[in-house]
Amino acid sequence: MKDVTAMKEIKPQRLQKGETIGIISPASPPDVKNLERSFSFLEQLGLKYKVGNHVYAQNGYLAGEDEERLKDLHEMFLDQEVKAIFCAGGGYGTARIAAQIDYELIRNHPKIFWGYSDITFLHTAIRQKTGLVTFHGPMLASDLGKEHADELSKQYVSQLFEPQELRYPEQLSKLETIVSGTAEGELIGGNLCLITSTLGTAFELDTKGKLLLLEDIHEEPRNVDRMLNQLQMAGKLDDAAGFIIGDFNDCEPKRDASLSLDEVIDYYIQKTKKPAVKGFKIGHCSPHFSVPLGVKAVLHADQKEFIIENGVI
Repeated sequence: MKDVTAMKEIKPQRLQKGETIGIISPASPPDVKNLERSFSFLEQLGLKYKVGNHVYAQNGYLAGEDEERLKDLHEMFLDQEVKAIFCAGGGYGTARIAAQIDYELIRNHPKIFWGYSDITFLHTAIRQKTGLVTFHGPMLASDLGKEHADELSKQYVSQLFEPQELRYPEQLSKLETIVSGTAEGELIGGNLCLITSTLGTAFELDTKGKLLLLEDIHEEPRNVDRMLNQLQMAGKLDDAAGFIIGDFNDCEPKRDASLSLDEVIDYYIQKTKKPAVKGFKIGHCSPHFSVPLGVKAVLHADQKEFIIENGVI
């Protein structure tokens, strides 16, 4: 396990109408129609926007060369006009630039950073290297700019405009307690595949005393089993204070001889004996409940209550 130095928490300043957000593509190329459709959503929020110079670039499954995606990230953090950075989409590629990021630059210019999926690697790297609170939320091209984008998902962006405690609404989805009890700690995590890919690197996820959020998409139960087993063997599950099991979209078995997704998740989580609830609409789903990462949160597993501290100041 890699040593992780605890960083002092930094909450970004809240957004105000009339301010500018920067748009970047740090992973795969975005759907252009969806991205451009999302611009009207930003305008409805009273925001201006600035598109990164390489957002529309393409290099196979990457949105341009590593140097181009890295440059857009740095420039948006440096740009004094830009008050928040939204990722156009995920896919693959953020881990390729993580080691080249200037984390001192980010620490000196903290601002809202928003995305999920492959962006999980950046959430982890930025938080552990700078202490900056970032946001796990639906992205412009992947979600908010779709022709029939979910209205609830759009509404959760409001947390960026005013500091507010978040409570997961019980009517949003059916929740199920895996392990009883109450757990509290810093909320971390995101995409299971990306979390697992941090192991053995300088960005290895530190789960000690933390509430660990897990979600994924297009992974059969045996793949989820492999990743959870790796996290277990690395001590990451036992180190956690509790678990928020988000949406596992299209993770049903594609073969007859298979364990179910629930059997796999329950097997590993129950072994930890740490409070855990599954069924949260967090991840590759609609609606998508957005949460800040790096803030204090509480899970009352028996009451199925999930309460998260505000992410902006």
